[in-house]
Amino acid sequence: MATLAQWVAGARPRTLPAAVSPVLVGTGAAYAVGRGDAGLAVLALAVALSLQVAVNYANDYSDGVRGTDAERVGPVRLVGQGLAVPGEVKLAAYLGFFLAALFGLALVALSQVWIFIPIGIACIIAAWRYTGGDHPYGYRGLGEVMVFVFFGLVATLGTQVTQAGGLTWAGLLGAIGIGCLASAILVANNLRDIPSDTVAGKHTLAVRLGDARTRRLWTGLVGVAFAVAVGCAFWRVGSLVALLAVGLAVGPWRTLRSGAVGRALVPVLVATGRLQLGYAVLLALGLALTPR
Repeated sequence: MATLAQWVAGARPRTLPAAVSPVLVGTGAAYAVGRGDAGLAVLALAVALSLQVAVNYANDYSDGVRGTDAERVGPVRLVGQGLAVPGEVKLAAYLGFFLAALFGLALVALSQVWIFIPIGIACIIAAWRYTGGDHPYGYRGLGEVMVFVFFGLVATLGTQVTQAGGLTWAGLLGAIGIGCLASAILVANNLRDIPSDTVAGKHTLAVRLGDARTRRLWTGLVGVAFAVAVGCAFWRVGSLVALLAVGLAVGPWRTLRSGAVGRALVPVLVATGRLQLGYAVLLALGLALTPR
């Protein structure tokens, strides 16, 4: 039976910046137009965190029962390492999805943006089918695309719309930046797992692109994120403060350039999460505090 510490590790807390970051930027974009709401922001954060933990357990379960987690480096795999019964991990994923739905319904009821009920259902389905179901899209190289859409565009713009009642160009550009960095986190993860995923028949985007092009993809995604921060300056000049997060990109970029593989790439995954969070904090502040 897995210990509490192993269950916490199985939730993959290092991925949680991917849930926090879009809420920060969406809230900053809402405050930029004088419509920010701290209470709704907390609810949006609860939705995002619940969904992130749920998808992490769902991936653990689905990869574990398929046998693709048997030989991997990185975080704890509850099912793949035989630490927990598959049904228990599946139940943990369902609980996370239930909490995300519950918080989401409260957010919709308070904001009166009813379109987010079907969008929320789509988010849960997409989270499960990343590695679950008969034809998981994560095994076909579509993981980064879906992360960009749901943990970038949907999460950031959803946060803004539930508070401000509409979208802005600054919010849209911020969502693109957050989506790129969320995808970069997955790129770093899948780069590390290319050897084991290849053997297991898991055709992630990294497996399809190969090692060298996957490293360039990470650099490109990070570059786009900073480019859109500059673009945001046409509407909110304070967004330029997000460029200070460039310093957080130097370390992981150097590690990738060094040709590190396997366990040596784990720090890149962690650092990319920190980069996204630092970028989000700075961009949110820049958007929120720039005079209208």
